[in-house]
Amino acid sequence: MSSAAGQLEVFQEHRGRMFGIAYRMLGSATEADEILQDAWLRWQSVDHETIKEPAAFLAKTVTNLCLNQLTSARARRETYVGEWLPEPVLTGARLDDLGPLDEIAQRESVSFALLTVLEKLTPAERAAYVLREAFAYSHREVADLIGTTEANARQLHSRARKRVAADQEPHEVDAGKWRVFVERFLAAAQLGDIAGLESLLAADVVSRADSGGKARAARQAVIGRSNVARYLAGVLEKFGAGFTMHFAQANGEPVMLVADDEAVRAVVFVTIENGELVNLDFVMNPDKLGHVEAQLSRIGGVPGLG
Repeated sequence: MSSAAGQLEVFQEHRGRMFGIAYRMLGSATEADEILQDAWLRWQSVDHETIKEPAAFLAKTVTNLCLNQLTSARARRETYVGEWLPEPVLTGARLDDLGPLDEIAQRESVSFALLTVLEKLTPAERAAYVLREAFAYSHREVADLIGTTEANARQLHSRARKRVAADQEPHEVDAGKWRVFVERFLAAAQLGDIAGLESLLAADVVSRADSGGKARAARQAVIGRSNVARYLAGVLEKFGAGFTMHFAQANGEPVMLVADDEAVRAVVFVTIENGELVNLDFVMNPDKLGHVEAQLSRIGGVPGLG
C-alpha cells in the first residue's frame, strides 16, 4: 500500500464513513469536505507499514479533526449573523453523500432536527453520541477514537442521549401526506390568505431563517401563529416573484427547494405534527447551499420536480 494509487484506493474505500462522521459531528457538509481534505494530507504523510487497521486510523483522524473544528466553530457561531442552522445535504436516488438512508434510525441520525439539537452538546458528547448511535461503535471503540477511558465514553454517551431525548422525539414522515399539507400551505401563502395560513399553523409555530446576513430574511425567529402567517404572506408578496418551488429530499426527509433562474436560493424544512405546522426552517445562506448546488450539478438537475 506504499504506492500513491494504493493510498488513494484505501482512502476512497472509507470516504463515505469519514464524511458521515464529519457531517454529523459538524452539521456542515462544507466543513466535512474540508476535514476530509485534511485527513487525506495526514493519510499521505504517515508510515503506512505501521498502520494495522486503516479504517480505525482514518476514523480517529477525522474524529479528532472534528473535535478541534468544533471548538473554533462555537466561537464563530457566537458571532454569526442571525439564526444558525445546519447545512443541508440532498438525499434520495443518485444522491448518496450520506450513504443509504433506508431505515428510520439511519434517517434520524442525519435529520435536520437532530443536527440542530446536537449543537447543544459539548464536542466530546457530540462525538460519543454520533459514533455510538450512528455508527454503532462500542464504548471501548469510542474511547479509543476520542482519546478517553471507556467509563468516560459511557458517561458522555449517556449524557448526550438524555439531552437529545429531552429535545427531540423521533418520528417518521409520510412523504405523501407531507406534500399534500405543504401544497395547501403554499396555496394559502401565495394568495395572502392569512386565515387559511393560520388554520394550518400550530399556536406556538416557529419560523427560522439562516441567511448569515447574505440574503433577505428575518434575523430572529418568528414565533406564534399570527406572527408567522403575516410574516410569510408579506415575504411572498414582496419577494416571491421570479422564484419557483420544487419538492425534493434532504437529510432523509421531504423538503422544498426555492430556486430562480440562476441557483437554489433556499432549502426549506417543514415539520408537521398532529396535522399542524410546528417548525419552518429556511436555509438561505449561499455559503450553505454550495454542497446542494454541487449535488444538483452532478445529477443534472433537481430530483423529483414538483
